[in-house]
Amino acid sequence: MYTAPSGNDFIVCTRRIVYMIAEEAAVGMRARYPRTGTTGRIMRLETIKGDLFAELDTTHLFYRIDQLVEAVGAGERVTEQRDDSIERLKKEREFLSDSGFQEALSHIDQSCEGGG
Repeated sequence: MYTAPSGNDFIVCTRRIVYMIAEEAAVGMRARYPRTGTTGRIMRLETIKGDLFAELDTTHLFYRIDQLVEAVGAGERVTEQRDDSIERLKKEREFLSDSGFQEALSHIDQSCEGGG
């Protein structure tokens, strides 16, 4: 049987986010800004008005270190995606350089006759 919470009862749902501290941050480390989901490698660290900031390679923007979390496991997907893109480009080049495609191009007169 379900009973609705009374006025004095409340439910607390929390998600634990462990933000970085200055000693943890290092150039080359993967970090994520949880508010937007931006993930990248730390390119450089810089102190601005007493706060430590990290520049991420994906956006070239600075994020306060205490607002970043360590990104774990995000790099593998990016590498696989790049490999897939390279293979797709190779296949497209082979198709475009194929003699059948070149012959088909030679039979068109470059006019635009799609009107009605």
